[in-house]
Amino acid sequence: MNRRKVPTLPAGIRAGAVLLAMFVMPSAHASLFQGETLDAVANGMAWFILIVMPFLGIALFWIVHVLPEKIAEKRHHPNKDAIHVLCLLSLVFGGMLWPFAWLWAYTRPVVHKMAYGTEKHEDYYVEQSELAAKGELAAEHVDQLRAELEDIKRSGKLTPELKRVYERLQDAGPRSAAADTGGAG
Repeated sequence: MNRRKVPTLPAGIRAGAVLLAMFVMPSAHASLFQGETLDAVANGMAWFILIVMPFLGIALFWIVHVLPEKIAEKRHHPNKDAIHVLCLLSLVFGGMLWPFAWLWAYTRPVVHKMAYGTEKHEDYYVEQSELAAKGELAAEHVDQLRAELEDIKRSGKLTPELKRVYERLQDAGPRSAAADTGGAG
């Protein structure tokens, strides 16, 4: 390998530059405040750090530890209640379980789908059926919900709550044209 030699200044010139820099540079001040103002600012900062910061720290700790629960709710995770409990346990154990709750909130519930036929919590279907009853959902979305619930019913895993939702969706109104023609469109 070819390495270029970097030119350096002789030792005397470097020492002179350092001495010149020491004498030319102004003296440093620890604060821009002086006297009574410095004492007042220091007292204000101390009170703020001793009284306000612990509350802010606790609030931030709480908010961060509840995030996996909020994510699970937003994603309609079927195990959102268990993730909620894990978040609370994480608060008790000093945050040691929090990464597991975070990972669990972001995982796809494949085993749950194999066992129960759906990747969503029952609350999702209840909310969607209420929106369908009000007429706030598109016909295609209602058909998709009906199809998902039909698959769950065919597999024999329709819970009593989902059965009520299924019946409510059957009465929710006409199906879209794509559903009437057997999906051909």
